[in-house]
Amino acid sequence: MKKVFVSGCYDMLHSGHVAFFEEAATYGDLYVGIGSDKTVNELKARKTVNNEQERLYMVSSLKSVKEAWINSGSGLIDFMDDIKALKPDIFFVNSDGHSALKEQLCKELGIEYIVSKRVPHGDLPIRSTTALREECHIPYRIDLSGGWLDQPNVSSLCAGPVLTISIEPDYEFNDRSGMSTSSRKKAIELWQVDIPAGDKKKLAMTLFCFENPPGTKYVSGSQDSLGIVMPGLNRLHYDGSFWPSEIESILDEDILGWLEKRLWLVPLYPRHDDYDVLSDTNITAEKAKKLSDAAINAWDALKRKDTESFGKAVRESFEAQITMYPHMVSEDIFKVLNEYKDKALGWKLSGAGGGGYLIFVSETPLENAIQIRIRRGDSY
Repeated sequence: MKKVFVSGCYDMLHSGHVAFFEEAATYGDLYVGIGSDKTVNELKARKTVNNEQERLYMVSSLKSVKEAWINSGSGLIDFMDDIKALKPDIFFVNSDGHSALKEQLCKELGIEYIVSKRVPHGDLPIRSTTALREECHIPYRIDLSGGWLDQPNVSSLCAGPVLTISIEPDYEFNDRSGMSTSSRKKAIELWQVDIPAGDKKKLAMTLFCFENPPGTKYVSGSQDSLGIVMPGLNRLHYDGSFWPSEIESILDEDILGWLEKRLWLVPLYPRHDDYDVLSDTNITAEKAKKLSDAAINAWDALKRKDTESFGKAVRESFEAQITMYPHMVSEDIFKVLNEYKDKALGWKLSGAGGGGYLIFVSETPLENAIQIRIRRGDSY
């Protein structure tokens, strides 16, 4: 029998985990590496519901699992020493657990790399740990174009919009992945389980002020709080202030549904703790105008549902960003980007870059990419 290796947290064990293990076991004897409590806290910025020994006991009890253990390392590749000792034939991952780092490791070690499509067992619903956690109702956000214009030092040189979407938490995005996880944690502190009813602009202002109290050295851009709280697709116009002077929202189902089908996220890795995107910046009025123009073009293309023009504008926005903030990208990020760019119409990095996710615009599915759902309104 071939040896099949999988690795993960497996907290709050559910039918989705069991179906994943059963699918993996169809390829051979299944060995499971489980993330330690320390690793989960580092990557997810939260404690596990079940401690590592409880999780090990439950996973080891499943009939599809031949052997399980607590991974000996830390970080996203906490299983490095374990996989080298096991020498598996296959490394099996979920689509939202895929990363170029894991795929490259398998190439170097001569291990076959297989990505599951998250197929539930029989007629059971698709399950994820995130969906079972109480705080999961607080959205994340993606900025589609114009990011950095919410900073006064950029929009004071040339006013322009930032385009954001509020996305349902179907995945538990890693901390420091550019999905506004820090603002989301503040929202959970404020509201616990979901965005409350009421004026969304006022609620977003409350979150922004809570995250940036007087004396804050680096003010988090307001596109984060607005992107989380305001449902749908939003155009936030900045002209030299931390708060936008104008907000335009789209909740039209036709446009939101169209957009959802054309966005594809490819996981990278969380930003490193010492990541400093603000070093070696080169911000000029000309470059700020290119960023603004790209965001304006992206908004117009979205309203027309013009995929090619939208993809081009997203790409131009990304290119304008990295000329001003060169540390947004690295050689490793470009390697992953080069694998997909011929198949996509546009691309960008989540948030301030440095890791997280590559976001692609494509009419057709991209291999090992995940898709998101845009929040339409209150979830209750």
